[in-house]
Amino acid sequence: MSEPTTPTRVRTVPAEAGMTPASPSSTSPVRRFFSGSAGRNIGLVVALVVMMIVGAISAPGTFLTVDNIFVILRQASITGVVAIAMTLVIIAGGIDLSVGSVVGLASVVGTLAVVQDLADSMHWIVFVIFALAVGAAAGLINGIVIAYGNVVAFMATLAMLVGARGLAEILAERRTLVVEDRSFITFMNSDILGVNMLVWIFLIVAVLGWVLLNRTTFGRRTIAIGGNREAARLAGINVKRHVMWLYVLVGLASGIAGVMFLGRTTAGSSTNGQLLELDVIAAVVVGGTLLVGGRGTITGTVFGVLIFATLTNVFIQNNLSSSVQAVAKGVIIVVAVLLQQRFSRPPGRS
Repeated sequence: MSEPTTPTRVRTVPAEAGMTPASPSSTSPVRRFFSGSAGRNIGLVVALVVMMIVGAISAPGTFLTVDNIFVILRQASITGVVAIAMTLVIIAGGIDLSVGSVVGLASVVGTLAVVQDLADSMHWIVFVIFALAVGAAAGLINGIVIAYGNVVAFMATLAMLVGARGLAEILAERRTLVVEDRSFITFMNSDILGVNMLVWIFLIVAVLGWVLLNRTTFGRRTIAIGGNREAARLAGINVKRHVMWLYVLVGLASGIAGVMFLGRTTAGSSTNGQLLELDVIAAVVVGGTLLVGGRGTITGTVFGVLIFATLTNVFIQNNLSSSVQAVAKGVIIVVAVLLQQRFSRPPGRS
C-alpha cells in the first residue's frame, strides 16, 4: 500500500495591476534586435548612408569627393573627442554642460603671453600641457562638487559653464589671442598617411574610450553605477571617487579639444567651443546612450558624431541656413529619444 501523497502548495505572485507577465518570447524579434547594440549600430549606419545618399543627390560632383569626406571628418573630430568622454559620464548617470566653456578656457590659457613665452624658450608642447591641465582641473572641480558635495550634475556643470566662460573672457580681455609658434600650427595641420592630424587624434581617443569602456574594470564599474548606483556601492565600488574621475576625464577631453581648436583656428578665444556641449550631448544621445544611464556604446557615439557632421556638410553644400539646420538637428534628437524610450522598455510593456 503506497503512502498518501501530500499536495504541493504552489505560491503564486499576483501580477501587477493592469499588467500581464510577459515572457521574452512574447517580445517581437524586431524589437529584440534593435534593443541590442548591434541593431542600434546598424540603424545608425543606415541613417548615415541615407544622409550621404541625400548629399550625393543634392550636391552631385562635390559631396562624394575625397576632399569633402575629409572635411566632414575634420569637422567631426573636435566634437567627437569630447563626445567620447561624455559617453562615459552619461552612462554613469551624469551629464556635463560645461565642456564648451572649458574648451574655450583651455584655448585661452594655452595662448596667454606668459605661456607662449615659455613655449618659445622650451617647446610648443607647453601649449598642450597648460590646456590639458586647465581642462583636467575644471573636471576635477566638477567631480568634487558633484560626487562629494552632492550637488546635482546639471546645476554644478551649469555653474562651471558660466564661470569658465567668464574667466576665459577676463584672461583674454575679450580679445583673440593668436598662436605665434608656426611649428605647432604646422604639426596640427599635418597629414599622416593622407589623414589630417585632427582626425588621428579623434581616432586615437575613440579607440582608447572603447577599450576603457569595454575591456577594463573602470568601464564595467561605470556601467554598474549608471544601472544602479546604490547596488554598485553595496558591491564595493567607491562610487564617489569613480564619478569624480569620470568628470576629470571629460575635462581632460575638453582640454584636448581646446588644443585642437588652437591648431584649426590658430587662435585662442573665449568664444571657442560655444554651444559645443549641445552638439556633444546630441551626438551621444543619437548614438544610443541612455540619458538615464546604464547603457551606451563608444561606437554608437562615433556614428552619432558623424551623422551630425554629415548633416552640417549637406546643408553647407546646398547653401541652406543654419536655422533650418538647427530645426533638423532638433527633429533628429527628438526621434532618437523616442526610439530610446520605445526599445529600452522592459519586455511586455508598451
